[in-house]
Amino acid sequence: MNHGPTAGLGLKPVHYEEALASSADGLWFEVHPENYMVEGGPRLAWLEAIRRDKPLSLHGVGLSLAADEAPDAAHLARLKSLADRFEPFVMSEHLAWSKRGDVYHPDLLPFPRTRAMLSRIIDNVDRAQTALGRSMLIENPSLYLALEGHELGEVEFLAELSRATGCGLLVDVNNVFVSANNLGFSAEAYLDALPAAAIGEIHLAGHLPDPEHGAALLIDSHDAPIAEPVWALYARLIGRIGPRPTLVERDGNIPAFAELMAERDRAHAVLARQQEAVDA
Repeated sequence: MNHGPTAGLGLKPVHYEEALASSADGLWFEVHPENYMVEGGPRLAWLEAIRRDKPLSLHGVGLSLAADEAPDAAHLARLKSLADRFEPFVMSEHLAWSKRGDVYHPDLLPFPRTRAMLSRIIDNVDRAQTALGRSMLIENPSLYLALEGHELGEVEFLAELSRATGCGLLVDVNNVFVSANNLGFSAEAYLDALPAAAIGEIHLAGHLPDPEHGAALLIDSHDAPIAEPVWALYARLIGRIGPRPTLVERDGNIPAFAELMAERDRAHAVLARQQEAVDA
């Protein structure tokens, strides 16, 4: 029996039956709540069946917390209804924006990390957490361009956001690796500087080189196996902060359930070894 944080998988419809049948130790699942904000139907029925046996995480993509407007109240109400129904052990969102007025973008877009933006995002996170009646985890983004106008480093920005709002951090190690490669900073130094106490969850995913620019521009594609350098960064981070719930993400080129479980089991083994070291 496991006695510490465990590893989970992103739940995909093609894997519902195998996910439901799995008896893997500590297995949990994450979903994008926007895919389940419906009144009924097979999606909710499957999610209810899985939630009866396994923990669930809600990882949002629609709050647009870095936008120059408050989170949509109707969206927050639907999200709260879903959270109240399924009681996730954690809820998370992205440090990005994707909406302005009635215009929605398909990407999680960057922003200049200024003091004014920090104040705005603090307000938006406060509004979201108050509406949900829960604290959230905020995820670091993948970056592809060096924007001008930054006043704060990303780690400093995340740390101040956490201190001001009480939110935790969701550290996507692949995002750190991709951003470090693309912008030319040290992924190790970034991870070493994150406040350990604020980290509530970790994500692992795959990436691919850009078709035109190759390895000079990595894309956070979520459609490939986790790269070995990302595994090494993950082990380094867990060695410093201790075990944290860890999710393996795959959103494209979905392989067989067993292939994803092999990656999940590898992450789970890292957590188990670190937990043994903590307990020793």
